[in-house]
Amino acid sequence: MGNYLTVSPNEEDQRKQNNALRQIMDGKTNNTGSFTVTANQATTAVTDFRVGADSVIAMMPTTANAATEWASGNMYVSSAGKQTFTVTHTNSATASRTFKYTVTG
Repeated sequence: MGNYLTVSPNEEDQRKQNNALRQIMDGKTNNTGSFTVTANQATTAVTDFRVGADSVIAMMPTTANAATEWASGNMYVSSAGKQTFTVTHTNSATASRTFKYTVTG
């Protein structure tokens, strides 16, 4: 995760609140992560405390092998629950299938 500001629910420091809001307006939200597809498996489980059953997970390939996997059309989020989501993908020995993702909701 990046170095993003957080504020407590009881934050009273206006400067901290303003800085956090400015980061949000600049697109610097603390809702990103990365994972590498598990080789020789048809699914990969990802643990992230921000994920819930109604979360939307958006993924982006960051390696050539990940781009090939993504282009195959065989990859999708097959389940999401409290602090975890599962990605279903091609069962392959291909390594270096790395993705970045965002969690919304």
